[in-house]
Amino acid sequence: MRDTIIKKLEEIERENDVKILYAVESGSRGWGFESPDSDYDVRFIYIHKPDWYLSIQSRKDVIELPINDLLDINGWDIRKTLVLFSKSNPTLLEWLTSSIIYKQSGNFIEALKTLQEEYFRSASCVYHYLHMAEGNYREYLKGDLVKLKKYFYVLRPIMACMWVEKYKTQPPMLFETLLNSLITDPVLLKEINNLLRQKRISKEMDEGYRIDVINEFLEEKILYFNEYVKQLDSDTSKNVEHLDRLFRETLQEVWR
Repeated sequence: MRDTIIKKLEEIERENDVKILYAVESGSRGWGFESPDSDYDVRFIYIHKPDWYLSIQSRKDVIELPINDLLDINGWDIRKTLVLFSKSNPTLLEWLTSSIIYKQSGNFIEALKTLQEEYFRSASCVYHYLHMAEGNYREYLKGDLVKLKKYFYVLRPIMACMWVEKYKTQPPMLFETLLNSLITDPVLLKEINNLLRQKRISKEMDEGYRIDVINEFLEEKILYFNEYVKQLDSDTSKNVEHLDRLFRETLQEVWR
């Protein structure tokens, strides 16, 4: 599948006259709790030629391919990427920590990573993950019979909030890194590990009975972080001089 993805990325470059700077796996495979039939969620950052940016017109800054059962692939233009980075966008920051990299060109990503500490904002991260956890919990985990995969779409964002509270940094992408670093209750840890093993051998839409010890943990943490996030500084304004410079340097590096 990796060869197929790389060929698709090369097609995107040719058809859109862009260069892809970085492409990674996101979603369940990037998080480390995929099912055997999980699709591939490929996300990438690309750059146009300099003249593309010299226009008074508003231009589309994403490339999206039609989604099928196997592949979900889309990407962001470098300028959109840098604007979101300046706001400490958690989705983008996750891409930077993915362990499955399909393509990386030039110095852009390594330079961006050196700026993470300067631009990281705890409030942006906690708001994002808490909203994700609340929505998925309310929608999928309140019945007696639940979709097993949905537990992970609440557990992971809640543990991401826990990570931010504890370390004040962007949470790691891998689910098991979060789990082993943050969950100390042996009963809860055992239930989550059992669920993880089951998820890895089950189909995406398989259902199972509600797991009370996990639900109780999630409900408690959702209530807690709704209060915790109110204490955080939500101001994301930041001097973008470093990012402007990186944008110009990358244009020159790629298209010189």
